[in-house]
Amino acid sequence: MTKLILTTALLALTAGGAFAQQTVRMGTEGAYPPYNFINDAGEVDGFEREVGDELCKRAELTCEWVTTDWDSIIPNLQSGNYDTIIAGMSITEERDKVLDFTQNYFPPAVSAYAALTADADVKSGVVSAQVGTIQAAHVAESGATVLEFATPDESVAAVRNGEADAVFADKDYLVPIVDESNGEFSWAGEDVQLGGGIGIGMRESDTELRAKFDAAIQTMKDDGTLNTLITKWFGPEAQTF
Repeated sequence: MTKLILTTALLALTAGGAFAQQTVRMGTEGAYPPYNFINDAGEVDGFEREVGDELCKRAELTCEWVTTDWDSIIPNLQSGNYDTIIAGMSITEERDKVLDFTQNYFPPAVSAYAALTADADVKSGVVSAQVGTIQAAHVAESGATVLEFATPDESVAAVRNGEADAVFADKDYLVPIVDESNGEFSWAGEDVQLGGGIGIGMRESDTELRAKFDAAIQTMKDDGTLNTLITKWFGPEAQTF
């Protein structure tokens, strides 16, 4: 009997240890600074890398980072190539039909137009955007002609080479491009707020994992850590919780 009790206790401790060390594969694009990018060491970096690592620490999970192209990021999640999407993905009704989202870890983002001239035609001209984004969907419904590209860099390049009159993207992504362009780029049109904020996307069946991340996000909101990271990566004027 004593041997049985000791064996049961050992199994319980082993199971508890395994649960605490559960590995979660965090899927991201690695091409959308300052949300996520690949640094000089070849590692995932940026706001979402810091947020994701802190969330995993608080949820007692081990994180592994996986990069993938944006246009296949949802199919690869559903195929089991990773367990979460943490890639600047805004919460929308359309995406919520195929994914589950945590509560947002970033407020509803402001999107903006950048062009070579401030009077660029963003209402009926040609506007570039990254494929599969809420920005591309907005342009398609705005009356302008949307020109979609696989990466955000390509959507910016389309303006430089004359394929598009303007690019429409998260303003946080465009700010350094406009600021560091030496006058090449200007803001055009009006800013637009889209989506319900940025959340972690995951498979609908992973309810327990979603609950863990939801709880961890809430603690980061409650103690101010999330606002600190937002300000660090997006500046003191960034919208916070």
